[in-house]
Amino acid sequence: MLTEHHFRRLERVERTARTMDRAFRIPFTGIRMGWDSLLGLVPGVGDTLALLPAAWILKESHALGAPGVVLGRMAGNLAVDWVIGLVPLIGDVFDIGFRANVRNAALLRGWMETQGRVPQDGPRAPRDLAA
Repeated sequence: MLTEHHFRRLERVERTARTMDRAFRIPFTGIRMGWDSLLGLVPGVGDTLALLPAAWILKESHALGAPGVVLGRMAGNLAVDWVIGLVPLIGDVFDIGFRANVRNAALLRGWMETQGRVPQDGPRAPRDLAA
């Protein structure tokens, strides 16, 4: 059953994901980027440092009870983001568009919604399975 604590944890995951992937708007464009993209500009080390908050999102998802299939997709997103992010220039552009952290937060929210734990607009009681 969803508690306010679960919802706050999901909100923290989503906030971290937005900070990592969409925190800043490039002036005079509609393009948004985050700390993941900025850290990725530092060859090798930057992309690896950006894995720390991404790994925290994965850890929180596990702690909230996400199944192995969801965690596997999340890990795959992180692997793709990290490997392609290591390629100079191409990886930097890819980071801006791929947004692995936002994708992973959406996977967690989607899984929680299918469990009847979190609706689009906030917490609610689990769905009645008999209906």
